[in-house]
Amino acid sequence: MEIHDLLVPDGVDADLKATSKKQGLQDLARRAAAVTGLHERAVFDVLMERERLGTTGVGNGIAIPHGKLPNLDRLYGLFARLETPIDFQAIDERPVDLIFVLLAPENAGADHLKALARISRLLRDQAVCDKLRGTDNAEALYAILTESEEDRAA
Repeated sequence: MEIHDLLVPDGVDADLKATSKKQGLQDLARRAAAVTGLHERAVFDVLMERERLGTTGVGNGIAIPHGKLPNLDRLYGLFARLETPIDFQAIDERPVDLIFVLLAPENAGADHLKALARISRLLRDQAVCDKLRGTDNAEALYAILTESEEDRAA
């Protein structure tokens, strides 16, 4: 599973202007609704439900909110680079400025977990995060995120 299997260019926001976790997730739910065809409220509710179980702020300024929804035909990813970092109650207590949302069909099972692992692996790469933080252009962010591991290693 590669990031380009999850993410479409319209799913990337280069300068999300959110001042709180809730506002950031609302804005991303709105974008997700446009990309997936689902209702914005359904997306927001599933993301907030997951946050109530425990933060998806994984540290180093990164959050990976995720959830499963009925009526999805495949996995969808969305990415946002925040204009100003926000408190996400992250495990390292640092504010978050990079958010990668993963939405999966209810029956995704192992594919959902594989996609989460792939996203996590990508965002653990400090060089990738530095590049993501160094641009405010959505097309450039998409290119950085979808560059293959082989290309990155070269």
